[in-house]
Amino acid sequence: MLRRLNSLQARLALLLCVAYMLGALIYIGITLWPLPQLLQWMKHDLGVTVQAPSRLGVWGGLAVSAGVAIPLSIWLAGQVMHPLSRLLRALEGAVASYRDGDFSFSIAARRNDELGELIRMHNALGQTLREQRQNLAQRELLLDTVVQNTPVALVLTDASGRVTYANIAARHLFNEGRTLHGLDFLELLADAPDALRRAVEGGEDALLTVEMDGSEETFHLSQRSFRLQGRPHRLQLFRRMTRELSRQEVATWKRVIRVISHELNNSLAPISSLAHSGAELARRGQTERLPGVFATIGERARHLHGFIAGYANFAKLPAPQPVPIQWRPFLDSLALHCQFGLQGSLPEQPGWFDAAQIEQVLINLVKNAHESGSAEDGVTLSLAIIGRDVRIEVADRGPGMSETVLAQALLPFYSTKRSGTGLGLALAREIVEAHGGRITLANREQGGLRVSLLLPLKLS
Repeated sequence: MLRRLNSLQARLALLLCVAYMLGALIYIGITLWPLPQLLQWMKHDLGVTVQAPSRLGVWGGLAVSAGVAIPLSIWLAGQVMHPLSRLLRALEGAVASYRDGDFSFSIAARRNDELGELIRMHNALGQTLREQRQNLAQRELLLDTVVQNTPVALVLTDASGRVTYANIAARHLFNEGRTLHGLDFLELLADAPDALRRAVEGGEDALLTVEMDGSEETFHLSQRSFRLQGRPHRLQLFRRMTRELSRQEVATWKRVIRVISHELNNSLAPISSLAHSGAELARRGQTERLPGVFATIGERARHLHGFIAGYANFAKLPAPQPVPIQWRPFLDSLALHCQFGLQGSLPEQPGWFDAAQIEQVLINLVKNAHESGSAEDGVTLSLAIIGRDVRIEVADRGPGMSETVLAQALLPFYSTKRSGTGLGLALAREIVEAHGGRITLANREQGGLRVSLLLPLKLS
């Protein structure tokens, strides 16, 4: 109830009632009492003759009342609007401060009406904005600290190719620790190794090795374009991979040694045992069992020879010789070696790859698809043009792969098969990447595995 009495509506209604009563009192005072009696007294006692307003009629009385009431109303209106005007000016100043990014403005006024509620809401908004700005500033400081101290060299350029941001690693990599801000990045790369400059100009991600400071350094270059504040920018990330690749190389060699040692032991141990048994049989004169012993030794030797030959082929993979490939003859030749269902239509644009190498990749992929337990009609092959690449996809309806296997399936010497060498998918990856493409594995929604080869097309 008290809140309603303190509201602006209640106050305005009260002021209107007061104004109405004052107007009525002024009219009565001028036309009825006491002004007419005062004028009569002045006429009789003082001899001053003034015409009474009552003789002016209703309109005359109203005119005189208005002459008194209007100035009084203007004064009262000023008194009523004064705090509201001050509040509006304060709010205008607050809005101007917010527009300039200053959220420290608050209004100090104590009222219990709607204006007071508006002031409290405004001050709460200002406090919220200040806290959010402080949190944002802290996050920006943390992000800038992380970006500045990361070992990855980061360079951000605008549409004209000038550097707008560069972290500490980038300054040391390209300008001996000095600032790069405002410099033309391509001009800055004029003294950089040719391979690095060409990779940046190419605009694509790349893994490259360059000669720097008398030693070889391997970099992974990642480039992305985006719009910042409505303007195009380009971000280049240069990550030194030399140490990481060295660690991976050592780990790979250890894995190779373990695999080869395991396979050699599995073959040499039976051969050694059979050779001892053969010698013992020969000593005893039981020569009728020697052919079986020699056959088993030959079988293990052939297996070991095939194992070593597989690794030798992987290590001595020749560089691809890409030529234009017509799809129909290529698929007809592939169908002579493996069985698959062709999905979709054939692209009109010819492929551009080494037919023998890609055919070997597809034979292995289709063979793996059949060995997955998929039905024969569930193994399919499809072709599609994706931008400047052709996508060759082999799919099956087998059980697919777990996330762990998917993450390691393309690594050399990794195999889930008891007798597998772990070279099939690794060799496929090596061949595809030698063509400038990439290979990906993914599980299908309705079950099965999808292996996609993305090979670049020859630009005419």
